[in-house]
Amino acid sequence: MGILRLLRAASLACLLLNSPTLGDRGDNNLTDGHFRLLQLVNPQVPKQPAINTDFPDPAIFQDKDKKWYAFATSGNNKHIQVATAIDPMGSWTMIDKEPLPRAGNWTTGGKNTWAPDVRIVGNGTYVMYYSGELAKDPRFHCLGAATSSSILGPYNPIDEPLACHLDSGGVIDPSGFLDTATGKRYVVYKIDGNSIGHGGECNNAVKPLVSTPIMLQEVGPDGVTKIGGPVKILDREDRDGPLVEAPNLVRAKDGSYAILFSSHCFSTTLYNVNYAVATDVKGPYKRPASPLVQTGDFNLTSPGGATADADAGVVAFHARCPQGRQGRCMFVGEFGVIGKDVIINGS
Repeated sequence: MGILRLLRAASLACLLLNSPTLGDRGDNNLTDGHFRLLQLVNPQVPKQPAINTDFPDPAIFQDKDKKWYAFATSGNNKHIQVATAIDPMGSWTMIDKEPLPRAGNWTTGGKNTWAPDVRIVGNGTYVMYYSGELAKDPRFHCLGAATSSSILGPYNPIDEPLACHLDSGGVIDPSGFLDTATGKRYVVYKIDGNSIGHGGECNNAVKPLVSTPIMLQEVGPDGVTKIGGPVKILDREDRDGPLVEAPNLVRAKDGSYAILFSSHCFSTTLYNVNYAVATDVKGPYKRPASPLVQTGDFNLTSPGGATADADAGVVAFHARCPQGRQGRCMFVGEFGVIGKDVIINGS
């Protein structure tokens, strides 16, 4: 299945290189001339939800049995929501199970647990990263981690959060990453500076605007033991509005790195999916001139929170549920990092 996805993406890449009018947003070459902005394929074709209910901040994962799983922010009376599929581009089924019964003694209990991400480490243990609401000060979230012998849990939280950065606003949106070039593991996350902002959209549209940096933390083979301190790899710019968030790292077959992220406020139609690229996992990351996916593409509104599997050629993200319904539904598309191009196909 993964080979098929990559072949499709490769075909799309060839098509794009020979047809500059498809999804072309103009001359968006990055400054070093090596990477070029993605092209969207068929952005005018409406995209239907893969999960047609509130399922925000989705993270997808293919297990050892080749089944696909999607995990999402708390909702539908679950601390963490979970769904499964045989084919990520096909039908998804919600699972009536609580994978994270306890979010940790340092949390308020789990009802406001955000943006989970699941990885499997070398000994076969599953690690779930998540944003837990801090019991001693619910204004803030911290980066939690929990482990399980099963993809569906129950996941048992480690005693203390991996990162908090309370002086800077707390931590949200963790995502794991294995650098296959070096064998090193990382967790990438956002310092939630807008939680201590001065008002306006997402509490950070009134000057002086607060920094919302994306941080990279190396961890050991177990996925939960920190190695050294975090490194800032990205931060908001004026064009991002109040924030950048929802980072997700992928590595292309040519050895380059791409980080997907969102900017602007999730409650506005400016919310989007962006990306930046680098030749080293720690950066510097260079950004194109235009967003990867934005309102109007595939008839979506406020797309964001993207997680990609570059090997399988698939990406999941949320956008507002169609037909005026409340919530953020999960959408799935084909994804490729082919040479110099990053591609999403919504058809």
